[in-house]
Amino acid sequence: MNMIILTGPSASGKTLIAYHLQKKYGIKKAITSTTREKRVNEVNGVDYYFVDKNCFLKMIEDNLLVEHTIYNSNYYGCTKKEVGDNKVVVLEPEGLKNFKALNDEHIVSFYIFAPEEIRHQRMIDRLDKEDKIKERLKNDKERFDINKINDIDFIVNNYNRDIDDVTDEIYLKYKNVIEKK
Repeated sequence: MNMIILTGPSASGKTLIAYHLQKKYGIKKAITSTTREKRVNEVNGVDYYFVDKNCFLKMIEDNLLVEHTIYNSNYYGCTKKEVGDNKVVVLEPEGLKNFKALNDEHIVSFYIFAPEEIRHQRMIDRLDKEDKIKERLKNDKERFDINKINDIDFIVNNYNRDIDDVTDEIYLKYKNVIEKK
């Protein structure tokens, strides 16, 4: 299974990078499930599978998920049916840890870095509510502390750069790892 995992704090650019990997290189996005509300312009079945808490708990009970977590009071998880070759999945650190526990050397992980002030502005630009922005920024300081995340293969800077350059860097590093295995 050849997969790219993107992790990083809120508004670091993970979803945009996943979109560009698909558009430019045909790396399909594994669509994860969540109980959080849709944001403006998000589409069910494209950005996430938006489900209620009872549905999500049933997926856990039925062992349908590779990984799942609670983040900012919402459930997130990746179903087994979304796992496959040449896919990219956006995960938080606990999800990354669960994928890496599969011990598959063809899973390549990237931590997407952008400074807090840049991420704050991105959340404002995508019309997040100010109370949610403050909550995410506060939670992200602990949850996405790079010094506490063990399973990262590469750290990628995603600010003051063109998104195509970031996407190219990730794809080339991914292909290099896959070809060496």
